[in-house]
Amino acid sequence: MHEHIARAMYYFSVHLLYASIVGSAAWVLTSPRGASATTKYWVWVVTAFNFVVPSGALIDKLWAPHLTWAAPLGAIGGPVWEMTQGWTAVVLALIWMAGALAMFVRLIWRIRRERKAGTSVAARGQGLTPSFVAQGIPVNFDARHPAPAVSGVLSPHILLPLGIDRLLDQREFQAVLLHELAHARRRDNLIRLFYEISLCALWFHPLIWLAGARLALYRELSCDESVIRRAHGEALVSALAKLAIPEQAGFLQATASSHLSYRLARLAGPAQTTHRAANLVLTSLFAALISAGIFQTIAHTACCFVLKR
Repeated sequence: MHEHIARAMYYFSVHLLYASIVGSAAWVLTSPRGASATTKYWVWVVTAFNFVVPSGALIDKLWAPHLTWAAPLGAIGGPVWEMTQGWTAVVLALIWMAGALAMFVRLIWRIRRERKAGTSVAARGQGLTPSFVAQGIPVNFDARHPAPAVSGVLSPHILLPLGIDRLLDQREFQAVLLHELAHARRRDNLIRLFYEISLCALWFHPLIWLAGARLALYRELSCDESVIRRAHGEALVSALAKLAIPEQAGFLQATASSHLSYRLARLAGPAQTTHRAANLVLTSLFAALISAGIFQTIAHTACCFVLKR
């Protein structure tokens, strides 16, 4: 029994090692300017999922007998063997379960809070249809929601603060709507849910938290890019400024909007051009890194690990 647990932990440890190397490389690759925020967003989506999806396991399962060149990592196999027996294993398991439970409760609380906020949608608007459909996505006005947002996972819909149509002019309103439509069409809430589920299992790993922070940042910046491409960039700046500091105190508060200050500074600053070549280079380098990480995982797991008896 212990040997089976140790083998599973050994594979997980090797996988996590190379996933961490890929995560560190993703941080380096996405730091320079040049590539689009959308490309960087998908790099971090793949990076986050790479932590929890053992891609090499399928290859191991199918072709392990043919991978005779694989060699175990004694530096990991030995400690794993010691760690998975006796009271050390019990203590580590209890710590992990406590952390996983806390993160799961946190996730359930967030889902219940957002679902509760989305149940009472007050449909009202001046000069606009109270409830309408934009590009196939339902849009509603919500008196209890302080900022524009997308609700729903499998069937997303947009919630706009009640009164936003009076605060913003037509171009500003259109810019905000385009931003939220980009979130909805890309199913960002579903991606976020998958990430937060993985966080329940890997709460102890700092790079999975970094991946979450990068996902949140580039999720917003990439949607801003979609607005800029439609020549509504200036209107989005104006809209965000109004939402951040309402003309009437208490009328509309959106200071909780994700990375609002950074987005305003970026949108209001000099135009940041992106290049297809930079996107291609980033995508190619990252694909090579992911492939190398999977290959190295297979190279050290398509065999037995070093047993200490």
